[in-house]
Amino acid sequence: MSLVLARIDQRLIHGIVVTQWAGATQAKRLMVVDDEVSKDEVQKSAMRMSKPVGTGMSIIDTETAIKNFNAGKYDSHNVFMIVREPSTLVKLAEGGVKIPKVNIGIIFDGEGKTTVKKMVSVNEKEVNDLKKLQSMGIPVTFHFVPSEAEEPLETYIK
Repeated sequence: MSLVLARIDQRLIHGIVVTQWAGATQAKRLMVVDDEVSKDEVQKSAMRMSKPVGTGMSIIDTETAIKNFNAGKYDSHNVFMIVREPSTLVKLAEGGVKIPKVNIGIIFDGEGKTTVKKMVSVNEKEVNDLKKLQSMGIPVTFHFVPSEAEEPLETYIK
C-alpha cells in the first residue's frame, strides 16, 4: 500500500495522531519527515514512546524519505506521514514520492501569518506550497480529526 495519508501537523506525534489518525488510516508505520527533528535524539525518543503497540515508527529527514520511498522500502506498509511544513511535502512530491492526499491539521500562528481556520495559520509561502501540491494533482483538505468532515483547501484559502 505504501503512503496512505500525509498530514501537516506542527505538533508531529501527539494524542490525536496516535489515538485517532493511526487507527483511521490503518497505519502500520507512523513516519515523521523533518530535517531538524530527525537529528534530535531527545525528541525522537519522546515520540517513539507514544507509538501504538504493533506500529512501526520512522523519524527521518526529507532526503532519506525520498530515497526509501523510491527504493520501495515501504511498499508493504500502510504509512501515515506527518510533517511540520507544506514545503516538506512539495520536496517529497518533486522527489518522486506518491502522496495520495494531504491533510492539514495544525499550523501554528506566528509573525507574518494569517489565521484561516481554528488551529491553522499560514504565511504566503505556506499558501503557495499548499496550492502547488494541489496543482500537482494531490488533494489538499482541512481535517482536524477523523470524525469531522473534510473541507477542501478552497474553503479557507482562495
